[in-house]
Amino acid sequence: MKKFKKIIFISVILSSLIFLLAPADFPENFRFQQILDSTFPQEIIIIFNSGGWGNTPLEKAEDFTPIVKGIQETLNELGLNSIIAPYERTKDNFFGKITSVKEMRQSFRPQAEKLAEEIEEYLKQNSGKKIIITGLSNGGTFVNETMEKISEDLKNDVFAIEAGTPFWEKPLNSENVLSLDNEGRDPLSKGEMRILILTLIKAPFKWVWAKISSKNLTFSQAIYIPGHEYQWDKVSPEINSFLREKLNAF
Repeated sequence: MKKFKKIIFISVILSSLIFLLAPADFPENFRFQQILDSTFPQEIIIIFNSGGWGNTPLEKAEDFTPIVKGIQETLNELGLNSIIAPYERTKDNFFGKITSVKEMRQSFRPQAEKLAEEIEEYLKQNSGKKIIITGLSNGGTFVNETMEKISEDLKNDVFAIEAGTPFWEKPLNSENVLSLDNEGRDPLSKGEMRILILTLIKAPFKWVWAKISSKNLTFSQAIYIPGHEYQWDKVSPEINSFLREKLNAF
């Protein structure tokens, strides 16, 4: 028993040291920067920010890509050309995930400040362009923090559509931000602790059973929160109304 306690103690100490001393490992976002640096006719840039760790590629983000594509289709109906620019919050490796956890504790403020600076620099050099920042779940927190850091003189050129932003992130009071919570049915956005705790308890067992059954299920996917999934056909009325109100004149 003493040996077991010693192993647990050493494991906790080592884990804490790794977390505290691990180097920050942020993605370069070369693709995003290439889009900003390129010359193109599109009036609007849609910044895509996935949920989870924030490194899911656009083509693989089945939970959020349909919504971002729907936004692009609506803009097209309004006669506005757009381009989707993926933005990653973390690298897809061990140190990237540790960096992401550290960033979560700060609501992604350092990264949000960096993105806000890049957006402002782009808009100052490209008068008449507009930006729509989109984010799911943790990505919603990141979007919220980024919008908060956009300067007053450029706020009318930047809009945000966030879905399933966690309850601990204070909603930004801005007419240019659309925050979706499945009409109050998202437990993570509403802070329904009983559902969230049960989900966390079940997740390890679901993940282990998937491994035993030879099913391809990541631990993040095992943390399934009913009501936290967003479908385009459900949220499109709110999004379309928001886009038409803000961009129809443009």
